Amino acid sequence: MKNKLSLRLQNLSYSQTIAMSSKARELKNKGYDVINLSLGEPDFNPPNFVLSAAKKAIDEGYHHYTPVSGYLELKKVICEKFYRDNYLQYTPSQIVVSNGAKQAIMNVLLSLLNKDDEVIIPAPYWVSYLQMVNICESCPVIIPTFMDKNFKINPEQLENAITSKTKLFIFSTPCNPTGSIYSYKELKDLSEIIKKYPKIMILSDEIYEHICYSGKHTSIAGFSDIYHQVITVNGLSKAFSMTGWRIGYIGAPEWIAQSCEKIQGQMTSCANSIAQIAAITALSTHPNKIEYMIKEFKKRRDLVLEMIKEINGLQFYKPNGAFYIFPKISDFFGKKLHGKTIHNSHEFSEFLLEKAKVATVSGNAFGNNECIRISYASSDNKIIEAFTRIKKVLN
Repeated sequence: MKNKLSLRLQNLSYSQTIAMSSKARELKNKGYDVINLSLGEPDFNPPNFVLSAAKKAIDEGYHHYTPVSGYLELKKVICEKFYRDNYLQYTPSQIVVSNGAKQAIMNVLLSLLNKDDEVIIPAPYWVSYLQMVNICESCPVIIPTFMDKNFKINPEQLENAITSKTKLFIFSTPCNPTGSIYSYKELKDLSEIIKKYPKIMILSDEIYEHICYSGKHTSIAGFSDIYHQVITVNGLSKAFSMTGWRIGYIGAPEWIAQSCEKIQGQMTSCANSIAQIAAITALSTHPNKIEYMIKEFKKRRDLVLEMIKEINGLQFYKPNGAFYIFPKISDFFGKKLHGKTIHNSHEFSEFLLEKAKVATVSGNAFGNNECIRISYASSDNKIIEAFTRIKKVLN
């Protein structure tokens, strides 16, 4: 029956983060004690002020369709948030609220890309960027980055990747999976390249903006020369621990926003009405009200850094944002571990799941086969137990 499926689907891969999480869940259901460090999902509940706003919205009867691009009041609050946190000036007509940042990104790609257009993506990258570009039948142009350069590209790499077919540049800061953060100067230097190519758009994924442990997050749209070339993507899943609420949004040139609204209107229509009302309260609240979560993530990061030092054969970079560590595991390639020869990052992740009962994600899913991604969005106890198990099977 496979030959009846579209070529688009046949060329699409499953999300390896979701696939690994499913494997972990299957083992748990069979009675195994599995620690899942594969998903980027905070273990906190949403803040109480968000929960109260949602309950109030239910009682007040927000049960019906909203405008496709979101409630006007929410879009106004998003504009205020962009100005307060990022010094970006948007109007409600430049905002589209979607079912998570993932849909927001897909809306943008479907709005911009044609077959064989080129899309520049630094690697490591979030797993879905590549597959989304493939859905659009466009061509991903991958720029490799390296641990000794903090997994960041430089202006020369960006310019060397640009051709007459380049349509879009996608990147994230703070980065999933590496936790790298581009500084003001680094973004300024990249903007100097982009402004020479006014037909190229930038999709800046800033979903982890509040989860920074040193320095301050900078939005690349803040550089006025390229403001009209940037689509800023954000959402509530990470900083507000509202993963299942599915609220993401963009700030973009009005013509992009209108295109995204048109596409979303034919696919899902509006985002959840109750979640939108709760998002008004969340985004109206100063970020210092969620500082307790950020402090806990930093504490967990430091715990991970201490424990990973004790594991032979792993090289790592100190992440300054998000809640992942992306250690290099290629020293194990070609070696036998408990009778199993490891050839790549996928086999290494499978080995950890089988022998240590710890779920991680292979770096191959993120465009770097030498590493794996480990999420520390879990409790201290789970992190300690997980790294104790990893140390036991590797040392």
